[in-house]
Amino acid sequence: MATHKIAHTTSYYAASANPTPERPELTGAHRADVCVIGAGYTGLSTALHLAEQGYSVIVLEAARVGWGASGRNGGQIINSYSRDMDVIERWHGKEAAQALGSMAFEGGRIIRERVQKYDIQCDLKDSNIFAAMTAKQLKELEEKKALWERYGHTALEVVDASGIRQHVGTDRYVGGLIDHWGGHIHPLNLALGEAAAFESLGGQIFEQSAVTKIVEGQPAKVYTAKGEVSARFLVVAGNAYLGELVPKLAEKSLPCGTQVLTTEPLPEALARELLPTDMCVEDCNFLLDYYRLTADNRLLYGGGTVYGARDPGEIERLIRPKMLKTFPQLADVKVAFGWTGNFSLTLSRLPQVGKLADNIYYSQGCSGHGVTYTHLAGRLLSEAIAGKTERFNAFASLPHFPFPGGRLLRVPMLTAGAWYYGVRDKLGV
Repeated sequence: MATHKIAHTTSYYAASANPTPERPELTGAHRADVCVIGAGYTGLSTALHLAEQGYSVIVLEAARVGWGASGRNGGQIINSYSRDMDVIERWHGKEAAQALGSMAFEGGRIIRERVQKYDIQCDLKDSNIFAAMTAKQLKELEEKKALWERYGHTALEVVDASGIRQHVGTDRYVGGLIDHWGGHIHPLNLALGEAAAFESLGGQIFEQSAVTKIVEGQPAKVYTAKGEVSARFLVVAGNAYLGELVPKLAEKSLPCGTQVLTTEPLPEALARELLPTDMCVEDCNFLLDYYRLTADNRLLYGGGTVYGARDPGEIERLIRPKMLKTFPQLADVKVAFGWTGNFSLTLSRLPQVGKLADNIYYSQGCSGHGVTYTHLAGRLLSEAIAGKTERFNAFASLPHFPFPGGRLLRVPMLTAGAWYYGVRDKLGV
């Protein structure tokens, strides 16, 4: 009987992806030093780090490489975490803030190392802008600059209303913070390039191979519909697409949907009018908008959050008004692509890292900062498997809270919270 194959979503990224082979489905029994569940950034980063150290690694992917958030996101390299070091210090103390702060800008560096070392063609561009819509937000960006500089960031620049106008062709902003260590990429092509790099070192990836069962032990065993893998170590890296495979992880995170659209290619003059310096932008609202130019001069614009990962449909109806509020000059421009993707949110907005058993590791809950954090997570997981646990433990020691009210109430509670913050955004408070 033929197995139904899961294809990539109908996104601009899938339509413009670099050529890549379809990998085989897992059949029969296999052995490896490490088995990784999920071929998104967390899984691929872990696998590539381990393969570089000589481990035999098998990656199991339920759909295709980069099928989830790693191949659907806004493509922005945003530094630090969804909760910054001042919040971490307030909640967990100076030692935790120092430990996490020392790693806050490492993920972006890992991406650049990968792109250079393996010649990954993913349209990498430098610098991103945090755009302030109110004086209060601009003051918070000035505080962010001072905070990040305390942790060693030396490439930050605050600009006023006329300064940000040189980078963004809109009058919506009163200023902003430019992070020259940030940037943007074609996210699916980055994932595909990392997968190819991993395979060039002898790693194996099996697609269309959803894991149906995990059995703890030495070795750990992982089962799919047609095969199994025995491994000394197991890494669970499914994030928002893990489903109910590991219930104790599912109850501590919530899949959330975000919506993205991409215009038809813009004339060069219009593209330069919108974003003269080709930086990517995100605003400072709680329910933020984010956008950038693609390599072929489309405007890619995203925003909105749907708690519980429901498919909102009619993405253009939801996102186009936001885009036109920022860039009214696009009123007559057609939308070519629209898609949704899920990311994994935690109650604390900090990533959750830990062990389910002595030889079973996990990382989840990037809470919107996944592009950079997942690359760091892969390094930390590979370090822990190799016996160097200090940096892994800095994250693993943070408390991981389940959502209050259990699975039944987490979506309505967060929806109410999002409504509250959406009202605050509109009022500018």
